[in-house]
Formats: sequence, structure tokens, C-alpha cells
Amino acid sequence: MSMLSDPALALLRAWALTLGLTTGLALAGLVVHALALRALRLMARRQGEEFWSLVLDLVKGPTRLMAALLGLDLALAGLSAQGLDLPGTLADLAHKLHALCWIAAFAWAMLACGGILAQWLQHSNDLLSEDNLRARKIMTQVRMFRRVFSVIVAVVALAATLMVFDVTRNIGASVLASAGIAGAVAGLSAQKFLSTIFAGMQIAITQPIRLDDVVVVEGEWGRVEEITLTYVVVRIWDQRRLVVPVLYFLEKPIQNWTRSSAEILGSVFLSVDYRAPVAELRTELERLCHEEAGELWDGRVCGLQVTDSGPATLTLRALVSSAGSSRNWDLRCLVRERLVCYIQEKHPDILPLTRISLDKPELQDPKELEHG
Repeated sequence: MSMLSDPALALLRAWALTLGLTTGLALAGLVVHALALRALRLMARRQGEEFWSLVLDLVKGPTRLMAALLGLDLALAGLSAQGLDLPGTLADLAHKLHALCWIAAFAWAMLACGGILAQWLQHSNDLLSEDNLRARKIMTQVRMFRRVFSVIVAVVALAATLMVFDVTRNIGASVLASAGIAGAVAGLSAQKFLSTIFAGMQIAITQPIRLDDVVVVEGEWGRVEEITLTYVVVRIWDQRRLVVPVLYFLEKPIQNWTRSSAEILGSVFLSVDYRAPVAELRTELERLCHEEAGELWDGRVCGLQVTDSGPATLTLRALVSSAGSSRNWDLRCLVRERLVCYIQEKHPDILPLTRISLDKPELQDPKELEHG
């Protein structure tokens, strides 16, 4: 009886030691991770750096999983050194689960690294600044390549997961070997999708458009709000959203008002009578820009020209410049309103007039008409 109980007791002790050691070291790894993370958070708060707090939030999950797995690895190594290995089937299952956890941890960590790089670049480049051309270039590339990087990480992680199981490898090999017509059809159907993906990558590299660019698409004025691998979202001035495929921006002409600079010129057209004092109106426009426009006018261009002369009216063009398209729109509205009010108050007689001649034509002698 004692001979039968001794091996059972020894096996029970071995299993208890295995479970206790693995659980204890895994928990120890989690405790060390929590303490280290807390210390780093305190340091970040003392320095007042919001960026490092965001970094710690991103790495918290994958590092916690890695700390637990590292503690588990140390426990398994110690047990193996003492000859306390798991039975064959159970050991094989445990190794596969262990490999899957490490694959998930590494994939999670790689995505976190991509997020950290994106946060650092966003922290270093302010899109809300007035001159944000460089920031828009960088953030456009960052967002596009981060999506591509995420897809690559997901594909690699999925492939590594399938490689863990022998059955999955065999099924995958048989599917690839017997794809035949279905594979060809799938390839043809994916051609449009792949061309769209490559178009998105081309936009990220060549940058015909960037985030926060002011564009005119399909007759709509708006700003580029989001760029993905397959479509672009344009925020129209009245808060509608125009969703456009990325191929549109490579195949059709568009207006990009902030391609190389946010500075822009705006025109205001007025139709006046031929008696209009053009020089006086030009002086009034200059006064408006210097005294009333404020930050709407950037001080570069302010001029009034006669651009056309029709049968009844002159066409005046007021040309003004601003640091951005939104300010220029407000400046054009201001100039148009003030010049119209000035003409109404000072020179109402130069408003467009329609002239009708009431002179009677001379009548010819009836005799002359008969012999004519």
C-alpha cells in the first residue's frame, strides 16, 4: 500500500511544484512589469510629457503579456533542468499554445512600435499650426505606411500561426496545390483591389494630396480629412463628407490650393458704370486691406484693375491675398460688401445703368418713298 502511494505522492508533489513555480514566476513577471510601468508613469507626469504617457499606454498590453511569458519560460526551463517535463501529448499542446502566445505578443509589440512612431511624428509636427505644409506631408506618409505596416504584421502573424500546426500546413499546401481555376478567378478579382492598394501607396509617396489640403473635387470645395489605402474623405465646407476612391486622384485632374503653400489669391468682381472713379475705388480697397481686414490680409497683394469693358458696364477686379483659403474667403466677402456699400453711399450714380434712347427718327417725305 505504501509502495503504491509513494509514486502517486511523488507525482502529486511534482505537479504541485510545476504549477506553483510556473504560476509564481508568471505572477512575478506581471508584478515587476506593473511596478516598472508605474515608475515610468510617475517620471512622465513629473516631466509633464504627455507623449510618454501615450507611449506607456501603447506598450502596456504587449509588455505585460511578454513579462508573463518570460516568467513562464524561466519556470519551464527550471523544471526541465530537474527532469519534471510534461507528458508527450500535453507537452506538445503546451508548446503550441506557448508559441501562439509569443506570436501574438510579438505582433502586438510591432503594432505598438508603429503606434509609438506615429505618435512621436504627430507630436513633433503640429497640424494646427498656420504653416503646416511639412507636418501635412509627414503625417500623410505616416498614416498611409502605418496602415500598410499593420496589414503586413497581420499577414505575417497569421502565417506564423498556421505554421505552428502540422494539420494547418498540410491543408494550406493542398489548397495552394489544387487552386486551379478558382485561384485564377481569385487573382483576377483581386487585381482591382491590388491596384487600389498600390494607388494608395503611390499617393503616400508622391503626395498629390496631403492631409488638410484644400482641394476642389467634383465641383466641391473642402479639406482632405482622411486618406486610407482605398479611399479619401474630403470634408466639405458645409460639413458634408465626400468619399472618393484613391484612383480618382491619380486618374483625374483636381484643384489643390495648398499643394506647395497655403498662401492664395482671391478675386472680387464688380460691374460699374463707365463714369466710375477707378482710382478712388482703388484707394478705398487699399484702405480696407490696411485698416479693416486685420489678419485676413497677409500684406502681399492688394490691387484693383479694369479687366473688361462691356457695352454698358466696366468690370473691376479686386485682387487680394491671404495666408490661407478660409481667410481669403472671408476677406473676399468683406471687400465685396465694403466696396458695394462705398459705391452706394459715395457714388450711387455709377451703379450699372440701362440707357434707352427716346429720340424719334426723322421721317422721310412720302413722295421720296414712292420714287425711292
